[in-house]
Amino acid sequence: MNKVRVWDLPTRVFHWGLVLCLVGLVVTGKIGGETMAWHFRLGYTVLSLLLFRLVWGFMGGHWSRFNVFVVGPGAIWRYLQVRDASPSAGHNPLGALSVLALLGFAVLQVATGLISDDEIATSGPLAKMVSGAWVGKATYYHNAIGQYVLYALVLLHLVAMVFYRFKRKVNLVPAMWHGDRTLADAHTSARDDGKSRLVALVVFSVCAGLVTGLVQWAG
Repeated sequence: MNKVRVWDLPTRVFHWGLVLCLVGLVVTGKIGGETMAWHFRLGYTVLSLLLFRLVWGFMGGHWSRFNVFVVGPGAIWRYLQVRDASPSAGHNPLGALSVLALLGFAVLQVATGLISDDEIATSGPLAKMVSGAWVGKATYYHNAIGQYVLYALVLLHLVAMVFYRFKRKVNLVPAMWHGDRTLADAHTSARDDGKSRLVALVVFSVCAGLVTGLVQWAG
């Protein structure tokens, strides 16, 4: 058996940070009122995290890189045909699709939130910079479509984990806590040392700075 570092610390922090922020966004969005100030702060944090993940998809540990887990239709079809394939250290082709969909729709949700306006008390910082027609479309999508798409994708994510836990006898959750998986075959371990973690901190700080600058500029 081989112990493989699959998820580097920056990827794990991103994952659980996104989870906490999404929960907070749902709660504050449903309560409304004064909690909307926190709804926006959490939204800015999610945008910073998503920008970081985009960059980290090219700079991060081996299994966090897009060129490792993003595959074409042919590879997905072959994966579906070979049911007894050896387990992947990172995301399998279907898992990769799920991750990309979740990231993509999270970006869309944040983007529409930036230009939404409830016409009562709150509006996104960029709402005044686009036409009323676009504000209306963004607000409708953000409130009536986008959040439910994300609910469905998160549910699909959870169902997949339960399926792997009880059907395939593979528990995927621990690796997202400590980063390692024990596998029968040898796999490349992701780099996860002090230098790479410092680089990740710098990258996230730049992303957060860009988001802060955008919000202040719009204000």
